[in-house]
Amino acid sequence: MHRETTVLLDGLAFPEGPRWRDGKLWFSDMHARAVMTVDATGSAETVVDVPGQPSGLGWLPDGRLLIVSMTDRRLLRLDPDGLAEVANLEALASFHCNDMVVDGGGCAYVGNFGFDLDARETPKPAEIVRVTPEGDARIVADDLDFPNGSVITPDGRTLIVGESFGACLTAFDIEADGSLGGRRVWARLERAVPDGICLDAEGAIWVASPVSAEVLRVHEGGAVSDRVKVSTQAFACMLGGDDRRTLFVCTATTSRGDEARAQRAGRIETARVESPGAGLP
Repeated sequence: MHRETTVLLDGLAFPEGPRWRDGKLWFSDMHARAVMTVDATGSAETVVDVPGQPSGLGWLPDGRLLIVSMTDRRLLRLDPDGLAEVANLEALASFHCNDMVVDGGGCAYVGNFGFDLDARETPKPAEIVRVTPEGDARIVADDLDFPNGSVITPDGRTLIVGESFGACLTAFDIEADGSLGGRRVWARLERAVPDGICLDAEGAIWVASPVSAEVLRVHEGGAVSDRVKVSTQAFACMLGGDDRRTLFVCTATTSRGDEARAQRAGRIETARVESPGAGLP
């Protein structure tokens, strides 16, 4: 099946890390250095400015927002009186931090680039760092080819991450202590680069692929059952809305900071799908 989208919001620099909560889509306008929300009518608000570039978002059990601050490699928490540092990951993350998923207990699994992408360095492997709500941080997986969007299954037992430079989705068992084990390839992708991902109730994963300008619905093993074409490049996706059957897609013409800020061509696009969202985020 092939679908097309409608534009909910435009004029953004580079939207990333979409999450559905409290009747709104939350997202990072990364290169505008702001966390924002937009409702179903397209009304947008800025939640907080993040000088180090926001990316992945999540929530603690008490409702406080967690934010990945990319360029200074920190995990931040939004308290009533402003941003506070949960953990500094400079000693653990090889390069800029990126996307993350937060489990039901508030522990964050944070990926990173591994190398300077904008400077066109030779790709290097990267890590996933687990951060507890108290700020204890440790590497729980390594040797990943640009770990990007990630999800946790509804039973809380499996984490699946997109390896952008590995062209695959990789699954891990979540151990009792939060460690990741049992690494395996969940799906290999052809002519697609996995960026942001989200999970549906049938166990399929929607995968945003910038290079092919689409979002693909991928099943374990690699079969593709649906495709949503977007206007430019698809960098992230999330299932939300009242019934969690609206697919929100973050799109932009470029991921490069100066160009993205100048062009302001970033959008939130939407499409209706049959299977609702499930699991985390």
